[in-house]
Amino acid sequence: MNRSGTSRFPALRRAGRREWGPLFTTVRTGLHDHGMRALALTLTAVTLTATVQLVQNQAWGYGPVQNLGAVRAEDPVWPALLRTPLSLFVPALDLPVWGALAQILLVFGIAEVCLGRWRTLAIAYVATLAGTLYARVGIALGPDAFLGLPASDAQVVDTGPSAAVVGLAVYVCHAYRAWFTGSLVVVAMVVEVLVKDNLAGREHLASIAAVLVVCAVREWLGRRTGGGQGLRAGGSGTRSGAPPMRS
Repeated sequence: MNRSGTSRFPALRRAGRREWGPLFTTVRTGLHDHGMRALALTLTAVTLTATVQLVQNQAWGYGPVQNLGAVRAEDPVWPALLRTPLSLFVPALDLPVWGALAQILLVFGIAEVCLGRWRTLAIAYVATLAGTLYARVGIALGPDAFLGLPASDAQVVDTGPSAAVVGLAVYVCHAYRAWFTGSLVVVAMVVEVLVKDNLAGREHLASIAAVLVVCAVREWLGRRTGGGQGLRAGGSGTRSGAPPMRS
């Protein structure tokens, strides 16, 4: 019994190194080389989210936050698009803000070190925008259609930072070939919809779908260019540690 138990642990360690080794190496190297500068975007996002939460819970602050950063499907398209960047940092009023801050710190932090600031921000925006646009399409389809939504969801505020967090998690897992972890994220979001089918859960799936399309395009471009180079960590010009794409 002891022999079988000890024989399992090296296999688990090898599996863990395959799954998280390149990702862990990149994060450790990035933080060692650049310190807190490697997390400038992440710390700004955490501070901004905490500030928005504090302001929107004040009698004088709720209205301005809603006008500047709350996106609903019933809103006109162009004002909604203008609010979408700030909506990444507007946490849900009915959920503990500490959960959102922890998610942003962890996922945005890993993504910023591994992908760089601008790529992280771009993927976060694509994921959030996909959820926002899906809500409009789903309501237009109606509750009886596949992927449709009830008209009442038009008045529900979009997910805020959670769609960006989910999208970034999937993208980083794909970039660093952490297939098991990425699959867990996707399965968790599917289970969320099955257990509690609401707008937030549907928007999470829409953000995942959009990011998977981006990943597929990335793979295709890598094959077109003959194999692809590792991602750059934090814009520093060093190898990220991600395994290269193979043609």
